[in-house]
Amino acid sequence: MRTIHAAGAVRRTWEAEPVEGDAVVVTGTVVEAVGPLARLTERFPAARVRRWPGVLGPARLHEGPLPEAPSPRERVHALLKSGAVEVLGEHLDSPELRAAADRNDLVVLSGARPPAISESGRADLAAFDETGTCVATVCAGRLVFRRL
Repeated sequence: MRTIHAAGAVRRTWEAEPVEGDAVVVTGTVVEAVGPLARLTERFPAARVRRWPGVLGPARLHEGPLPEAPSPRERVHALLKSGAVEVLGEHLDSPELRAAADRNDLVVLSGARPPAISESGRADLAAFDETGTCVATVCAGRLVFRRL
């Protein structure tokens, strides 16, 4: 299913200036297009539109140990709630934690790299409200966290 994710502004990288009125089109696991919301809804009239408060950007890389929680599943969920879908492999310190990361399609990296939204790239997005709280996380095109 094709989904347009829109927010008050979109950042292709967290260092880039926010672009007001932009949105991101996700089809399957891939970013299909980025641009003005009005143009994208005209180009893709059948797409579902999800609107998020604040700023939408690339999902983040979690560089440290995963948060403590009772189970590996809950440790991974804590990452998703923070807007992260990338983790350094050195911090997946048990087979159970590695399996939980794999089940949730986390990107496991050997070294840090700046996350970015790019057309034809994997659809990993996060939206943050004006307080900096994550309100939504999209991992490989799938909405995996939404703050109600």
